[in-house]
Amino acid sequence: MFTGIIESIGEIKEIAINGTNKIFWIESTISSELKIDQSIAHNGVCLTIEYVKERLYKVTAIEETLKKTNLNEWRIETRINLERSLLTSSRLDGHLIQGHVDTTAQCKKIKKLQGSWELTVEFPKKFAALIIEKGSISLDGISLTVFSVKKTSFKVAIIPYTWQHTNLQFLKEKDTVNLEFDLIGKYINRKLSLKE
Repeated sequence: MFTGIIESIGEIKEIAINGTNKIFWIESTISSELKIDQSIAHNGVCLTIEYVKERLYKVTAIEETLKKTNLNEWRIETRINLERSLLTSSRLDGHLIQGHVDTTAQCKKIKKLQGSWELTVEFPKKFAALIIEKGSISLDGISLTVFSVKKTSFKVAIIPYTWQHTNLQFLKEKDTVNLEFDLIGKYINRKLSLKE
């Protein structure tokens, strides 16, 4: 379980293919603190640490993960958001995030304002019931509040700290991002869908 408060920006250093899987070697400032078998959110995708060597560590993404996320678009030097799992003694500064991405979406517009940024994100219509005005969303693993919610789009406002300490500073219009909708909303939607 994660909170959407990014700890570090990692950089992809090496990519290997093993059958339908992709193996990523990632460099980050937290690499030396990681342990084998730990779960780390990578752009909001929960992956297991397999090997650690100084500033580098290794993870594998299986075919199912590659299909449902933006990991297939990662290249050497791609920068990604990293967050270690929540400690039970920690404050919940963001919102509860599982690291199970629901879908990918496209960043349609990046608007620089005086002191902040505004992103417009377009997502598949079938997820419209899972997003509400002023609700929470995980965008590439970052806990954000949505507004201007439409059937297939929403906006998020980015403060300078978040811009500078996440990979949003490298985001471009038309880039693909990972979305995980609010867990509570998903359970409510499921319960309502089962009513006769």
